[in-house]
Amino acid sequence: MQTTGKVGLFGAAGAAGQSIAAALSARGRDYRVVGRSREPLQQAFGHDPHAEIVTWNPDDPASIRAAAAGLQTVIYLVGVPYHQFALHPPLMEKTLAGVNAAGVERFILIGTVYPYGRARGNPIREDHPREPHTFKGRMRLAQEDLVLAAHGRQGLSTLVLRLPDFYGPGIERSVLRGAFIGAASGKRAQLIGPVDVPHEFIYLPDIGPVVETLTRTPDAYGRWWHLAGAGTITQREVARQAYALAGREPRLMVAGKGILRVLGLFDPLMRELVEMNYLMTDPVVLDDSALTALIGPIAKTSYQEGIRRCYEAARTAS
Repeated sequence: MQTTGKVGLFGAAGAAGQSIAAALSARGRDYRVVGRSREPLQQAFGHDPHAEIVTWNPDDPASIRAAAAGLQTVIYLVGVPYHQFALHPPLMEKTLAGVNAAGVERFILIGTVYPYGRARGNPIREDHPREPHTFKGRMRLAQEDLVLAAHGRQGLSTLVLRLPDFYGPGIERSVLRGAFIGAASGKRAQLIGPVDVPHEFIYLPDIGPVVETLTRTPDAYGRWWHLAGAGTITQREVARQAYALAGREPRLMVAGKGILRVLGLFDPLMRELVEMNYLMTDPVVLDDSALTALIGPIAKTSYQEGIRRCYEAARTAS
């Protein structure tokens, strides 16, 4: 491992960006946060003397190049609306061109399990075929392929870090969020079913130290890696533990594929969830033994502790 220069987080305002920024700051490393709007960046990172706040327009090549200027490593966390996944490949193409023009040396894409399609048997290693059967999976695959094809060009090294579904305190875009809100408020937990299938979730604050390590691990580049959660758990068990912390019996309202389809007639997000519901019925579980062999033991928050922290955050917010 080696010390690296400045790191830039593109699309930093989300929960993953804040986890990675906290890990960089904890090691005394300066970093740049990049997003379309200054206000959310200021709110999330304005307190940290290690943070430099920069806004960009990802559709403007000059803006991308300026956002990447002087960086050694770019970590790409840029999201798009769930019903606009077709934007992923062209956005990546423009970003890579700007990053190359700025002379960036390393590029990390925080990826998903979508490009695999259905698992042939869990847990899966990195040699599992990428055979997406969904539109979102194909868009993520195209995005990944652009990143991997850029490795070794114009002095750029690239990698993809694949994560399962995530959860954490106050994180809105988590399928488990309804369990914590329901437990804290005493109302029904709104969940997407089925809720009795063992599923893998990663506690999002755990990813920051791993990504920080990868920014200074040259041997990691030129491929993709898995970062797994702390085993598997069912959504029903998550709800049981969360409600137990509140001294309540769980009350669940579960939307299966049929209900999602009906809701999708009125709500574009719900319509998009129908396509990805296979991940609830046939989850993809990751094997991260290769990453552990590369960087050593990875600290993972237990489900019991993670659920407690998420419940406490929901109770404070309610």
